[in-house]
Amino acid sequence: MSRDSSATKARLLDAAFSEFAAYGIAGARVDRIAEAAGANKRLIYVYFGNKEQLFDEVLRRAMTAGAESVPFDVTDLPGYAGAIFDHLVARPDLMRLRLWKLLERPSSATGLEQDAFRGKAAQVAEAQRRGDLDGEMTPDDLLTMVLAAAQAWFWAAEGVDPTELGATWSAQRLALHRAAVVESARRMTEPKKP
Repeated sequence: MSRDSSATKARLLDAAFSEFAAYGIAGARVDRIAEAAGANKRLIYVYFGNKEQLFDEVLRRAMTAGAESVPFDVTDLPGYAGAIFDHLVARPDLMRLRLWKLLERPSSATGLEQDAFRGKAAQVAEAQRRGDLDGEMTPDDLLTMVLAAAQAWFWAAEGVDPTELGATWSAQRLALHRAAVVESARRMTEPKKP
């Protein structure tokens, strides 16, 4: 692929991310994506296939970037939850994209999601066997709860546009919410004392 086509592809993916986060798959328009990317609409179909395949690629790309930005650390799940929170504060449109995926394509799994979760759950299981993490919950449930703690505030922030967090929330307020996320994850994962 030439450098120009790589740049065009990247612009299309960036524009598609914004479009899908704002409108979902059904509301997204390939005309708007192409216009925002400064590209011909036909190239979307050439590079990605149909709109659903474009969405899947946007989601895969976002997940890969998230995994690189927030590496999993089974030895510090509270810190991992805090890092996820920080990542979502910086990129609240990720939660909107994820919500659209759950609403419009719940059964379309890229494999990346499932493989990543299984790998993390296996590490949690091993840490539970060693006694480093609480063993009361199954590894899948414990990991799900830690992830839920990191993301819950973004789902439940009534009356708040998460895309405006940096502009409307004070650093102190965000720090208090982050501390609550980390403490919640710590309580879930810390081995119980006999």
